[in-house]
Amino acid sequence: MTSDPSTPVLNRLLQALPPADRARLLARCDQVQLVATQVLYEPGDAIRHVHFPTTAFVSLVSTADGHDGLQTGMVGNEGVLGYELSLNAQRAPLRTLVQGDGLAWRLSAKSFEQELAESTPLRRVLHRYVCVLLAEFGRSGLCHQFHQIEERLARWLLTTQDCAHSAHLALTHEVLGRMLGVRRVGITNAATALHTRSLIDYRRGVITITDRQGLENAACDCYRANRRSYSDLIAGG
Repeated sequence: MTSDPSTPVLNRLLQALPPADRARLLARCDQVQLVATQVLYEPGDAIRHVHFPTTAFVSLVSTADGHDGLQTGMVGNEGVLGYELSLNAQRAPLRTLVQGDGLAWRLSAKSFEQELAESTPLRRVLHRYVCVLLAEFGRSGLCHQFHQIEERLARWLLTTQDCAHSAHLALTHEVLGRMLGVRRVGITNAATALHTRSLIDYRRGVITITDRQGLENAACDCYRANRRSYSDLIAGG
């Protein structure tokens, strides 16, 4: 489906562009459906397309030695997949796994490189976004090492809600355990603690956030720090 520049883009990076730059980029895009469990890239794959999610959201997963992998980041309508091309890198460094069904604007690597050459604002926004990701990746390692599982689970649930735009999250304990790099029993204990505090409810593979403010209070400061980084560098211009 070819894009209509008058259609609401619902991607915050694209919204940050001047209208003329945004319209020109969207004219080169297709709107595509992303499906949960779809793998867009494995580490080392050539990047053939750039995706600006609108209603879909995607996990960035670091893998090693045949393990399932550890989620190092999540991208929803605040970000872009394939940003590495803006740094003259042609291959994906991480597994890119669709976590939530939805739409994204997609353009070819060639068209993206042409847009980079023509649009200074696009280059500036993408470079700032890379700075945001570097800060988040750095905090992710610290968080994994020093913060309690309950705090980390609260952070990931909040981040997932931000990307999914819904309080109802299709996440099993097994998936959360893989994403956070902990045993399933650790996730079960942490989820039970959050449930006991009436912050979440869970049943049949769906976790529902019932007290957003309480969950923010339960999360480690990494969640708030990540939001500040994005606001300062992207939303703040």
